[in-house]
Amino acid sequence: MRSGFSGGIAQENGTILAIVPDVSVVVPVRDEVESLPLLLEAIASSLAGSELSYEIICVDDGSTDGSAEFLKAQAQIRNDLKAVILRRNYGQTAAMAAGFNYALGKAIVTLDADLQNDPADIPMLLAKLEEGYDLVSGWRQKRQDGAVNRLLPSKIANWLIRRTTSVYIHDYGCSLKAYRAELVADMNLYGELHRFLPALAYIEGARITEMPVRHHARRFGRSKYGLSRTFRVLMDLLTILFMKKFLTRPMHVFGLLGLSSMVAGTVIGIYLTFVKLALHEDIGNRPLLILAVLLLVTGVQLFCFGLLAELLMRTYHESQGRPIYRVREVIAKNVN
Repeated sequence: MRSGFSGGIAQENGTILAIVPDVSVVVPVRDEVESLPLLLEAIASSLAGSELSYEIICVDDGSTDGSAEFLKAQAQIRNDLKAVILRRNYGQTAAMAAGFNYALGKAIVTLDADLQNDPADIPMLLAKLEEGYDLVSGWRQKRQDGAVNRLLPSKIANWLIRRTTSVYIHDYGCSLKAYRAELVADMNLYGELHRFLPALAYIEGARITEMPVRHHARRFGRSKYGLSRTFRVLMDLLTILFMKKFLTRPMHVFGLLGLSSMVAGTVIGIYLTFVKLALHEDIGNRPLLILAVLLLVTGVQLFCFGLLAELLMRTYHESQGRPIYRVREVIAKNVN
């Protein structure tokens, strides 16, 4: 059966610009030259049985093992492969952002290049996407990774992210995901936010679900992730939490904190003034005086930060013509 993701031909003034595929498969690559031949064939095989047109976009993120050279050679002879070679190693988030920017498909699937994600699960994710979801996330129920250095930190991180973002999926770290292209177009990736794509999608109002997917032990090389990423995950989590709650109203957090600080400083100041004028006691050596001044100065600074953040957010939205809402669909009886 033909998928609801119908590709086509992009034209301008009668000139064909590009063939629009049904699906774009985005694969960030770093030092996976041994896995790539098997991966490309597995992706092609998984989609060959369907009626979907597809493209594979491999983004080389500063590989030094010959992955870039292999991809460039394959892109010369394969019609389904587009090789995007970055100038240096920018990180997985940047590689995924580059893949999204070059993707033409109506649906976009991401997966790792190490063969631990199974490309045979791609049609299943796409079928689930057609049920009306904007993002379908893979859930590695039976992970083939080390218990101490991978599984335990992952379980803790997933629990913390779920509680913080209110997006209750089990496996944020699974790279195998399917997206509607219009959802990806609304998300801007910076830093290392690729781990939080479901949370970013939730901010954009996406319908999100997850599906169990297969997971295999690494066949070549070694993992590039370890315990050192824990600190970065926590910092990115704070960023996501702020974006989720205060992206369009930063004054609500900075202003509230600043106002509370100024009120507390003012109350302490009034008390010290009463002690000085009514009780004729010395207040110059009291720690409360220093605290009152500190609270007042901090309050003014936080309030000013709130104003600046409001101006920055307005500039961010207005300069890009980016609305503060997302429309899922418009239904009307007569639309010209």
